[in-house]
Amino acid sequence: MRLKASAIALGVATALVLTGCSASSGDGDTDTTTGASGAALTIAKPDGAIATESNNPWIGDSSALKLGYVNAIYEPVGFVNVVSPSDPIKPWLASEIVWSDDYTSVQLTTQSDVTWNDGEPLTAEDIAFSYQILLDTPELNTAALPLESVTVDGDVVTLTFTSSMYAKQDKVLHRYVVPKHVWEGVADPTTETNPEPVGTGPYTLESFSTESVELTARDDYWGGELAVPTLYYVSYNDNSALTTALANGDADWAQAFLPNVQSAYVEKDPEHNVYWAPAGLGVDAMFVNTTKKPFSDVAFRQAVNMVIDRTQHQQIAREDGVPLLTSVTGLPQPAGDPYIAEEFQGEEYAVDVDGAKKVLEDAGYTLDGETLVDPDGEPVTFDLQVPQGWNDYVTGISLIAESVKALGVEATVTTPDSDTWWAAKGTGDFDAILHWTETGATPYDLYSDMMDGRWLKPVGEAADYNFGRYDNPEATAALDEFANATDDATRTAAIEKVQKIFVEDVPAMPIGTRPFISEFNTRSYTGWPSDADPYTNADPTQPSAVLILTELEPVE
Repeated sequence: MRLKASAIALGVATALVLTGCSASSGDGDTDTTTGASGAALTIAKPDGAIATESNNPWIGDSSALKLGYVNAIYEPVGFVNVVSPSDPIKPWLASEIVWSDDYTSVQLTTQSDVTWNDGEPLTAEDIAFSYQILLDTPELNTAALPLESVTVDGDVVTLTFTSSMYAKQDKVLHRYVVPKHVWEGVADPTTETNPEPVGTGPYTLESFSTESVELTARDDYWGGELAVPTLYYVSYNDNSALTTALANGDADWAQAFLPNVQSAYVEKDPEHNVYWAPAGLGVDAMFVNTTKKPFSDVAFRQAVNMVIDRTQHQQIAREDGVPLLTSVTGLPQPAGDPYIAEEFQGEEYAVDVDGAKKVLEDAGYTLDGETLVDPDGEPVTFDLQVPQGWNDYVTGISLIAESVKALGVEATVTTPDSDTWWAAKGTGDFDAILHWTETGATPYDLYSDMMDGRWLKPVGEAADYNFGRYDNPEATAALDEFANATDDATRTAAIEKVQKIFVEDVPAMPIGTRPFISEFNTRSYTGWPSDADPYTNADPTQPSAVLILTELEPVE
């Protein structure tokens, strides 16, 4: 086979009480307010209390994944730059990454001279084990990779798939590599809390508390000397508290929506405070439960989609901090322009209350006074929920609830704690929620997350995407055609099928664009990604965060 090679916490709204929890606290070798070297970095989220420690690198509700500190401990074999998808793949724990022409297999050559933080060397067996575990424990295969086999020949690991991974290269390569000598003795990796995580990454876990998680730089890191000696991960009560922390220097790096980001954060120190939001192919969407009324009826989904005001969402909920979502295909522009089908070129979302009422009338809905009644004679209501403290999402669902009143629908807004919401989202215990889609180098992830049968789970079992249980074999087949195509013409035809189903059947409702939002300051360190050098996404909760941690240099 001819091969092509790659060039390849309790969040506190007041001051943090832990010594050294902020880069401005002078915890480094010298005064950090002068931009000297040795400052700690505080990486923050607005998710409220993270009371239970779990350093499991696979389970989505573990503290390590929620806060993002997993990305300083564990590393993947390579990186796909989703900010600049045309960039070559960057090898990491694999020194060489070679895909087959049809993208059904990849050869990973193990990087030499890499050690785990317990002193053991990284081997090809470790990389192989980290993928084989997806076959042995399917619950860990959260990206639904169609992995068929894992083989080792010397220092080369070969992964073989039952279908093309063209559209999922990032999902394959961004898997965390774990030490076989630690995990092969774990009875159930789905419940393991991993109290002493052993990784190849640049930092080790020093301590965990509900107020802060502390990581310390390794002095034997295979990737070289590190500029930042200490990392703190903190979860604040909400976006407002996080904004305050970022503005006053208690927090240094985050991925979160900040209300009034320019005035509340950037303008507090315009020389150093950075808000970076490079475009991508992800959206915020309203996932609706298609297994029960009212969203089991396509006519009702169409009508709701027609009255949602995306301009309001962009201007009020997102405070003009993201581009407006306009294409009825749900694809953000300009990143999505090459993929928009000819029949939908120039077709834009617009509020059409009269049109929505006509759709409902034709489907047998009636009005009892000002209340919409479904064809079974029942008043139409539904519940909208997102976690408390997620200010932009709370505002977003409130705007949607207001919009559907024009149809005679009463939508109740609820804001449970994040753990309760997370569980309900996965098991399908909801009517409607706001959630994001993933992104990638193609629209595959965006559409797959909302409508792909490969994510389908019965209500009551945790789903990783397609939370609304949309079941359409034709859509799944078209997505598979796109992913497995070996030429551009086939891919184009497949994505056009996907878009037509998406526009007409409304499996979910894109509400707004979701660029790669991040906030960080340059007071102590340079080397951050930027428009001039978009070498990676600056989200600290993603595996690519390690690229930034290894690029940072002290301010002179």
